[in-house]
Amino acid sequence: MDAYRGFVMTLMAAELLSFHRLHEAFPDSSFWAFLAHHQDHVSWAGCSLHDLIQPSFSFLVGVALPYSVASRAAQAQTFRLQFAHALRRSLILILLGIFLRSTHSDQTYFTFEDTLTQIGLGYPFLFLLGKTNSRTVWLALGLILFAYWLAFVLYTPGMDVPGTSFDYSKVGVPANWPEHYSGLMAHFNKNSNLAWAFDRWFLNLFPRKSPFEFNGGGYATLSFIPTLGTMLLGLQASRWLRSGLSPSDLLKRFLIAGAVGLAGGVLLHVAGICPIVKRIWTPAWVLFSGGWCFWLLAFFYYVIDVSERRSWAFPLVVVGMNSIAIYCLVHLIDRFIITSFYTHFGHSPFQIFGPAYEQLLVGAATLGIFYLILWWMYRRKLFIRI
Repeated sequence: MDAYRGFVMTLMAAELLSFHRLHEAFPDSSFWAFLAHHQDHVSWAGCSLHDLIQPSFSFLVGVALPYSVASRAAQAQTFRLQFAHALRRSLILILLGIFLRSTHSDQTYFTFEDTLTQIGLGYPFLFLLGKTNSRTVWLALGLILFAYWLAFVLYTPGMDVPGTSFDYSKVGVPANWPEHYSGLMAHFNKNSNLAWAFDRWFLNLFPRKSPFEFNGGGYATLSFIPTLGTMLLGLQASRWLRSGLSPSDLLKRFLIAGAVGLAGGVLLHVAGICPIVKRIWTPAWVLFSGGWCFWLLAFFYYVIDVSERRSWAFPLVVVGMNSIAIYCLVHLIDRFIITSFYTHFGHSPFQIFGPAYEQLLVGAATLGIFYLILWWMYRRKLFIRI
């Protein structure tokens, strides 16, 4: 689990390598085009490797919950104390997410669509459902996905039907954008859906420089509801891990669950029922990304726990055991480290292979500094927990 989490956080930090710069410098290179594609989010529907970072992190929160609850139960903590801790963790995650998003703003930037705030908003419900049996968890997952889908389908912006007379130019979306859908799927179009309408009300309750009209990426606060579904999938995976099943049976369950999730998500998409869109965390996305999360968990479980090939994963474990630390480091001091490199060494060392590779090399050097900080913390058993 730590190696999987470390892999996810390394993917997040690796944005510093700026593969898109090399793709721009070498537009005919399929190699750099491939890496650039998977280091960025898709424009709307679909999935890249980068798109799996947030669902994996959310999935692993669900995986970790039973271990956390068991540890607190072993300390004879009452339900009230455990729930109070869950609420405190939720609040800290929400506030930390807002703080990190506000670091380059002139005032507090109230936003609730980033990874930490999304998890924080759903965590108390995850904790409560974690106290129920597996049947209740599966029923809750089904209810969340169906209710979220139905709410989107029943909503239309004003008196207009998305995809027909709705004025997309007012919400930052070109009228001829190729990602537009028609029919039932149009209810999930960018900045013309239920989640967008909710944020036009909700986010304007907070102090802002100007009224909120739309999110440029189409991200939304209400995504925390289906994100809870992703965490519930992780919760169920954790229960299988702790159930005493044989390694072969565990792997079989992970692989089957992954296949069912992937097939379900794709089927909903191609049938025109619900698109696979991460930015608003559609039910099809929950199933599709959840399928990948089960398969990734199966991979790390097989290689590390079953095959006992662990030495290669040590750097990932170092990162994974301090996931909050690396998340904060990347958001707070990446520019400081890069500026310091240029101040003390200039640009020349990072242009040794040519100017096109400068961002790649300075990004790699910055990742190296991050790793040294985490390795130092690991050696001294300093782990940031919330």
